[in-house]
Amino acid sequence: MKALWTILLLVISNIFMTVAWYGHLKLQQMKISTSWPLAAVILFSWGIALAEYSFQIPANRIGFAGNGGPFTLMQLKIIQEVITLVVFTLFSTLLFRGESLHWNHLAAFGCLILAVGFAFLK
Repeated sequence: MKALWTILLLVISNIFMTVAWYGHLKLQQMKISTSWPLAAVILFSWGIALAEYSFQIPANRIGFAGNGGPFTLMQLKIIQEVITLVVFTLFSTLLFRGESLHWNHLAAFGCLILAVGFAFLK
């Protein structure tokens, strides 16, 4: 059950992270934030990133083997990176027109899935 909670919290965290890092680009594209000074964009993104940390920290605490969780530190990081790329891929292809997946992106994802497999080998 801790593994499921960890992964769910990491997914939610990464949704917030992706919006914080790239959402301002969509707002700019939609002509909402084009007149915002850079400092305002940064503060806006930091506000969203606070929500990201509110899910990321509990995910790591619940999931870390040192706290009774099922994952080593390396496993947590690799899981988080794969989730980040999946969330980013969905975000970029659904919200940004002109961004599309190509064979090399799919090959890279395959390599990441292999990385997860290697991380869980004893």
